[in-house]
Amino acid sequence: MRNFDELSEREILALAISSEEEDGRIYADFAERLGSDFAASAQVFRDMAAEEGEHRRALIDLYREKFGEHIPLVRRQDVRGFVTRKPVWQSAVLGLETVRGQAQSMEAEAANFYRLAAARSTDASIRKLLGDLAEVEAGHEHKADALTAQNVSSGASGDEDAADRRNFVLRVVQPALAGLMDGSVSTLAPVFAAVFATGQSWDAFLVGMAASIGAGISMGFAEALSDNGSLTGRGAPWIRGAICGLATTLGGIGHTLPFLIPAFHTAISVAIAVVVLELAVISWIRWKYMDTPPFSAAMQVGFGGALVFATGILIGQG
Repeated sequence: MRNFDELSEREILALAISSEEEDGRIYADFAERLGSDFAASAQVFRDMAAEEGEHRRALIDLYREKFGEHIPLVRRQDVRGFVTRKPVWQSAVLGLETVRGQAQSMEAEAANFYRLAAARSTDASIRKLLGDLAEVEAGHEHKADALTAQNVSSGASGDEDAADRRNFVLRVVQPALAGLMDGSVSTLAPVFAAVFATGQSWDAFLVGMAASIGAGISMGFAEALSDNGSLTGRGAPWIRGAICGLATTLGGIGHTLPFLIPAFHTAISVAIAVVVLELAVISWIRWKYMDTPPFSAAMQVGFGGALVFATGILIGQG
C-alpha cells in the first residue's frame, strides 16, 4: 500500500475513476437489493448510480486528454487511509436505514478525497474538476433528499416503513421472541426442581446453565434449519438461528444467575423476581411487535410460566 501524498496526478485521477466506478456499482447493488420491498428508494439509488457514471466519464475524458489512453488500476485498497467497504453481496441482511447510512458515509469519504486531491494538484484543469466533484459529493446529501422527495411520495414512504418493520419482525423479533419464550419458560421446571430437591443454590445454578446452553444450541439449530428464507422473506437462516439461540440462552440464564447467591431463600426470591421480569418483557414484545392485546399477551405468557414453575416445584418437592 502507498500513502495518498505519494500519488502522482495521473495516479490520483486513476484512483478517482476506479472509485467512481465502484461507488456506482455499489449504488446499483443497493437498488437491486432494495427493489422488491423498497421500490421508491431503489429508484433513488439507481439515480445516484447514474450520477456516479457521469462523474466517471468526466474523469476519463480529462485523463485521456492529459495522460493518454491507458488508465492504470489504482484502487482504494491500494492506498492507506481509505475505509474498506464490504461488498453488498456479502451482506445477508440490508435494512433501509443501514443502506442510507452507508450511502452517506460513502459520499462523505468521496467529498474528502476530492478536496485533498484538488489541494495537491498543480494542473489547473485537474484541480478544477476535482474541486467541482468535491462540491458535488459534499452536496450529495441534499441531492439524495431531492431524489427521495421526487421518487418517494408520502404514500410510498409509508409503505416502505411498513415493509422495513415487517422485515425486522420476521428476521429479528420472531426468532428472538421464540428463543426468549423457550429459554425463560422451559428452563423453569429443571432449575426450580433442582433447587427444591437438593436445597443447594449451586446445584440449581449448574442445572440452569446446562439447560440454558443446551436449549440455546437446540433452538438455534432448529430455527436455522426451519427454512432458508428464500420464500418466507425471513432472511439468512444462520442469522435467525444465532438470534434465536442467543435469546434462548439469555432467557434461561436470567433466572439461573441468582442461584450464585449462597443463601437459599434469598436466591429463590431473586430468581422469582427475575422470572416475573422476563415474562413481563416477553408480554411487552408480543404486544409491541406481534399485535397481541396487552391483557391477552400477559395472560398467555403468565399462565404458561406459572404452570411450568409449579411443575418444577412439585417435582422438586416430590
